[in-house]
Amino acid sequence: MLNRRDLLVAAVTACATLAVVVLARSSASVMRSTAVDWNAMEAKQTKYGMSRKVFQAPTPTLDELECHITTLNPGQSPHAAHHHVDEELILVKEGTVESTLNGVSRQVGPGSVIFQASDEMHGIRNAGQTPATYFVVKWKTPGKQSPAAPKQ
Repeated sequence: MLNRRDLLVAAVTACATLAVVVLARSSASVMRSTAVDWNAMEAKQTKYGMSRKVFQAPTPTLDELECHITTLNPGQSPHAAHHHVDEELILVKEGTVESTLNGVSRQVGPGSVIFQASDEMHGIRNAGQTPATYFVVKWKTPGKQSPAAPKQ
């Protein structure tokens, strides 16, 4: 049986735990306005081409904003089709990519924009004869709940 002392100890412990979580979250560096020069980004070789990390951090309104740049060699894909809670925007810089959204494939080229909604199946591959480069902007919003989506 719980007495007042046990309840008080439990309440103090819960408050202390919450305070630690809040402090840890508030100490995460919130990204402010920034400009990143192409030549300052490290290009890393991958099994499918190259990748450049631009940034990945919380912002004043998002749990996380992430941007990276991928270059795919002809015929290559960075990974199999998949889905996740985050939404993504892809901006094609050069080359021709095949975007597959919920099982429907479409080829697009330079200047094209691809939006990948939360929890919807998506994939991308280089459908051309030259390298294809695209920018990925991905974000996580506070309290996002997964909608029902078709699984493949």
